[in-house]
Amino acid sequence: MKVRDLFKFREASDAETAKPFLEHLEDLRWTVVKMAITLFLAMIICFAFRATLTAIMQRPLVGAGQDIQTLQSLGITDSLTISFNLAFYAGMVVSFPLLLYFAAEFVLPALTAVEKRLMLPAIAVSFLLFLSGVFACYFWLLPQTISFFFRDAQSMGWRPMWTVREYYSFVTRFTVGFGLAFELPVVVLALVRFGLLTYLFMRRTRPYAVVVIFLLAAVITPTPDMLTLLAMGMPMYLLYESCIWIAWFMDRKSRPRQLPG
Repeated sequence: MKVRDLFKFREASDAETAKPFLEHLEDLRWTVVKMAITLFLAMIICFAFRATLTAIMQRPLVGAGQDIQTLQSLGITDSLTISFNLAFYAGMVVSFPLLLYFAAEFVLPALTAVEKRLMLPAIAVSFLLFLSGVFACYFWLLPQTISFFFRDAQSMGWRPMWTVREYYSFVTRFTVGFGLAFELPVVVLALVRFGLLTYLFMRRTRPYAVVVIFLLAAVITPTPDMLTLLAMGMPMYLLYESCIWIAWFMDRKSRPRQLPG
């Protein structure tokens, strides 16, 4: 297989629609393989810069006004295991557009020509939203959250001394989780575009959506405290509200104009 073949959209031939189930599984298998290889290569590249990644992930702690000496390494293999974890999450961020591209490549034969043309701009917008969530968390929310927990521990008369494993797990999961949360508009609008969701349905089911959003926030957040849950859930809820208005605009635009009289 040539390299350019990895980035070639599959065309939906007449035989494509009549493919046996096992052939569709084969296509899915190759899609998963390409995504796994892409993520693995990105992870290896990021691992080569593990010292830089470590320094980057420590900046929110410094931004919160705390000393790096607050972190303690209690495990013999912490330096390697944490480096691999950081490389995995960084590789996920770096390879995110290609992962979306390969996923789109698998479903493209089922889409119309117009939807195919909209796919690449949608991937670009999705990646920008993902980066927006990552940056918003990294530069704004994360330092405030760390500072809050640090001061809260001090108010209890304790001396905060966090393990490097716990700190990096919190920072990476929180940051990537916030980036994924910003993908909500893309998911919702895609469902609206394909006719699986409507503005009226989203408006009627808003209370249920709020419950689902905060349940997802509870799963994504690395800690069970209410502050972190609200910090993750509220932006997701506001994004969902914006999706309702965008869905209303899309629904209104798609309606045929009625002639007066």
